[in-house]
Amino acid sequence: MPRPNILLLMADQLAARWLPAYGHAAVQSPHLDRLAAEGAVFEQAYCASPLCAPSRAALLTGRLPSRTGVYDNAAELRASEPTVTHHLRAAGYATALSGKMHFVGPDQLHGFEQRLTTDIYPADLDWTPDWRAPQTVRLPWYHSMDSVLDPGVCTASMQLDYDDAVAARAVRGLFDHARAERERPFFFCVSFTNPHDPWELRPADWARYDAEAIDLPAVGPIPRAEADPHSVRLRDMSGIDAAGLTDAQVRRARHAYYAAVSYLDDRVGQVLAGLRDAGLQEDTIVLFTSDHGELLGERGLWYKMAFFDAAARVPLIAWAPGRIAPARVAAPVSQLDLAPTLLDLCGAEPASGLDGRSLAPALAGAPLPAADVVAEYLAEGVQAPAVMLVRGRHKYVHCAGDPPQLYDLEADPQELRNLAAAEPERCRELHAEVLRRWDLDALRAAVLESQAERRLVAGALRTGRVAPWSYVPPPDAGFVQGRDDLYAVQRRLRLDARGMRP
Repeated sequence: MPRPNILLLMADQLAARWLPAYGHAAVQSPHLDRLAAEGAVFEQAYCASPLCAPSRAALLTGRLPSRTGVYDNAAELRASEPTVTHHLRAAGYATALSGKMHFVGPDQLHGFEQRLTTDIYPADLDWTPDWRAPQTVRLPWYHSMDSVLDPGVCTASMQLDYDDAVAARAVRGLFDHARAERERPFFFCVSFTNPHDPWELRPADWARYDAEAIDLPAVGPIPRAEADPHSVRLRDMSGIDAAGLTDAQVRRARHAYYAAVSYLDDRVGQVLAGLRDAGLQEDTIVLFTSDHGELLGERGLWYKMAFFDAAARVPLIAWAPGRIAPARVAAPVSQLDLAPTLLDLCGAEPASGLDGRSLAPALAGAPLPAADVVAEYLAEGVQAPAVMLVRGRHKYVHCAGDPPQLYDLEADPQELRNLAAAEPERCRELHAEVLRRWDLDALRAAVLESQAERRLVAGALRTGRVAPWSYVPPPDAGFVQGRDDLYAVQRRLRLDARGMRP
């Protein structure tokens, strides 16, 4: 068959558990429901890091943050690091990005020929953590509880403006490809910022949900004396305990998040309609995922930065009627698997040195061989690397100075019973695998060195004349310019509706 187009749709901060495709009864997401019903749903997919920039860099490179140096939200992905975008472009694919990717540094493309929007977040080094500072020190860019305490119903907001533009530019980009580049297959990433906080939605999205029917977290706040040390650090970093949330406040915040998911689903539907109208649907594999999850009050925690499933388990859906049969894939997988999978699906040369494996056999209906899934957290809230290892039904979490955590995800999906003391042999086995995979002392030293260098550079770059790295799209040349032939431009830009004649 001809090489497929790839349309990668990404959400920001959307956990798998908040979608009907993964069992949630209240959220309304009909477009994503259709993709799941007609496509392959990976039931246990994990991000490589429960934080934006490290997760996105890992997805594109197929390599863990510890290997690329993208440790946190202010760490640069070096321009010479190969991404799946580079590989597909070298294989003859047209590559484009509309939306957020949180690249840090002067290279804001990383293999994309076109970037149709700016990013929503800065590309500088200012959000660099400091593991040398006491844990009690809160840096000014840390999460606060404002998004939980004051979700908004509004006509317009920064994130609505951004995602409206991302969807519109994406549809235009699909039309442009259909008009001009049908001889080249495309890899097109469309990446939204919703449902990331702050949760500020239009009245129509808010009104989709009955406030009285919004559920409370399945697991309420864990008493501080019983919580694991990292959860306590997250609570202190964001001021969660000090907020003293009532049930009504928790429900209102969850209401806003659900509305943000529905808004995102509408934008996904808008792009899918553009794919259909451009006549590209039959030749395209659509993938949907998110960079990480959202804790949404479970265990008394909010946002991400943890290895609990609400923060680290993400949706992963592959849809291509006629190419991919409907299926539910139960085996644990990683977003590190996406890069080798795309290269496999597109007939590109396999890349060496990747941390993932191709999931293409599962999309063809074959069982996946058992494989461990790993993730890292190397940013604010810890002072040493935190790592996760999922092997079958068990999840093991290690961070120096913290007690080990071992959960049986089948028997205890809410991760309430730490089995580390009860199953010492399994704990030793998984810990030995952690030590085999990581030199944690060397990794901590590398992170500390990177933080020190970046904090120095960030301070220097704020002094004197500032040269921002933020991406600014070039002027749109798709309309009539000064010396253009008016009618030639009109003919070139016309894309007739399929099967329709005036």
